[in-house]
Amino acid sequence: MLSNESRFRRLNRAVTTLTGVMDQSFLGRGRTLGAARVLNAIGQGREDVADIRAYLGLDSGLMSRFLRGLEDEGLIVTQPGKTDARRRVAQLTEQGRDEVAAYEELANNGARAVLNQYSQQEALLQAIDLVATVLGREQIAISEVDPEDPRVKNCMAQYYAEIAAIFETDFDPAQASPPDANDMRRPNGVFLLAVSDGLPVGCVAVKGEGNGLGEIRRMWVSPAARGLGLAKQLMAEIEDKARALGIHTLRLDTNGKLIAARRLYENMGWSEIDRYNDNVYAEHFFEKKL
Repeated sequence: MLSNESRFRRLNRAVTTLTGVMDQSFLGRGRTLGAARVLNAIGQGREDVADIRAYLGLDSGLMSRFLRGLEDEGLIVTQPGKTDARRRVAQLTEQGRDEVAAYEELANNGARAVLNQYSQQEALLQAIDLVATVLGREQIAISEVDPEDPRVKNCMAQYYAEIAAIFETDFDPAQASPPDANDMRRPNGVFLLAVSDGLPVGCVAVKGEGNGLGEIRRMWVSPAARGLGLAKQLMAEIEDKARALGIHTLRLDTNGKLIAARRLYENMGWSEIDRYNDNVYAEHFFEKKL
């Protein structure tokens, strides 16, 4: 029987072999994986050199070598920032854009080849999402977004599917007292979205109700991000946002089958109260004074 450490190292070996970490010519394009990742990061819209370095976890010396090499190849240009000369920004040249496109095609073809070898692709992708999110937990970013952002809609679709499975019945969101989007926009409310390297992994909103009252809505964390403390972080941040909006009392509802959610609210100082709305799926109601 393999130990836990050996099982993890087995994953390391598989990933390093698949991604060509030890190859001097990643995907046959003549440069190492590190240089290719810097080029890809710039191609994905990251221009601030300090931001790229932090995103890839590189020290300044190695980052400088990669940038010099890409400049020597004519793939990028670096220059001072327009509003802050102390900042350095990197941008692709036309040749650089072609090279990023070539990498994208090769990488996508490789990914498809692996996925096509397995009949249960969705299960495999869910496992990949979990591993990638756990390994990149320090890069999960929480930010304010519009409640009608397409990424929010994606989160809600997953949430509704999960709720329907838990309730073992047809779940109709229209019967769950759905909030109006305007109530979750400033100055009434706020919507927060958690993203892990491009993948939406959680969300929560505060709906303003006037007179210093607010309601927590759309609280969800992807299975790929559970166990990382993200739910607690989202709740803490939305409480801060609500306080800044002048809300002094928050309320929320939940279903009895959502045991982990109830435990979270209780551990964060929420008190159970009487029913305050007509949500047919709600069985427990909580309140917290800010």
